[in-house]
Amino acid sequence: MTNLTLTPNALNGTVTVPPSKSMAHRAVICASLAAGRSTIKNIQLSDDILATIEGMRSFGAIIFYDDQTLTIDGIRNGTAKESRTINCNESGSTLRFLIPLATLFTGETHFIGQGHLGKRPLEPYQELFDAQSLHYHQATTENLQLSVAGSLTPGIYEMRGDISSQFITGMLLTLPLLAGDSVLQITTHLESKGYIDLTLSVLQSFGILIEQEEDGQVFRIKGQQAYSPRDYTVEGDYSQAAFWLSANALGNKLLVSGLDSDSLQGDQAIVSILDTLSDGSNDSERVIDGAQVPDIIPVVALVAALSKGKTKIINLERLRIKESDRLVATQKELTALGAQIEIVEDSLLIEGVSRLSGGQQVWSHKDHRMAMMLAIASTVSEEPIHIKDTDCVKKSYPNFWETFQQLGGKVNEWNMG
Repeated sequence: MTNLTLTPNALNGTVTVPPSKSMAHRAVICASLAAGRSTIKNIQLSDDILATIEGMRSFGAIIFYDDQTLTIDGIRNGTAKESRTINCNESGSTLRFLIPLATLFTGETHFIGQGHLGKRPLEPYQELFDAQSLHYHQATTENLQLSVAGSLTPGIYEMRGDISSQFITGMLLTLPLLAGDSVLQITTHLESKGYIDLTLSVLQSFGILIEQEEDGQVFRIKGQQAYSPRDYTVEGDYSQAAFWLSANALGNKLLVSGLDSDSLQGDQAIVSILDTLSDGSNDSERVIDGAQVPDIIPVVALVAALSKGKTKIINLERLRIKESDRLVATQKELTALGAQIEIVEDSLLIEGVSRLSGGQQVWSHKDHRMAMMLAIASTVSEEPIHIKDTDCVKKSYPNFWETFQQLGGKVNEWNMG
């Protein structure tokens, strides 16, 4: 089902959101680093999570999956091979979380990947490895080919916080296992802070304590800590729930279950953002800051495009380095469907319209979040829409199309002929 035709039809029913991919990545890594057996419940084997599982297996963890549960026997000393190759597929989280962890093991670690992954920034790690004279070599090929080797030493680390919080998470996962204490200083504004809060929460669940100073820019990490095995349940994913919650905001009738209202997930902000967009009483331009929630911006833009008045979504520069140039992709495809959207620098300027015309061929840009946003757009379009490259949803939500159809979405394979 690579290319699909979606015929407009309202969605109705109950949907249980999939487990949080962000939490699952972190829990798999923490459990794999713990001496002993852990279980992680409520796991969905998306392509990204499979990449992290295979990565931790390469380091020596023993991992079994059955009935949405992972059983993980943590890495024991001496179980890792002298060298290893980790296929990250298209998972930026897998790559950026595991690069510093690789320094805990002997020999070279080779990272390979596909799609847009090779174009996503890695400079913070390259600078860090160069500063400590560690091996770091990235081939100039279309697909990712990176090799690293050597051991990080305890000390004071400086890292930018405005490229991706994934670099910071990778360091926070690694530094507690070094022989001495370390300090991690963030040298710029910390974006996607919610993901760091999530990292600290999962680390604490597995016995790792990290002190964060009040300004949130400095982390003090005791060395020689040990991860503790435990039973852990992954909560529902607000990033994926955003599509169904947005569908409701557009007039569909869904009961969305499986979410924790006290969640630390940054994308829980979708709830308040939808409230803002539903308020048509203010004639002035709404302003939504997208810096902390880049993953939900495509579907937020969809709702804004069908909301009364004007909306400006600002601070979207990081959308340009996602699975696609998500800023351009969002503007281009929604405009094709009849929305009125302009890009001004790193912002989207949106003038609300009463309906989307549809009747067009659009492209997911091989970006899972674009494909799912376009699916929701089809439910409020006047004419069918034809989406190219829809299998990309497997990256994060493997059964999305099945769920979409169960809720009333009309889906047919499209022969481009």
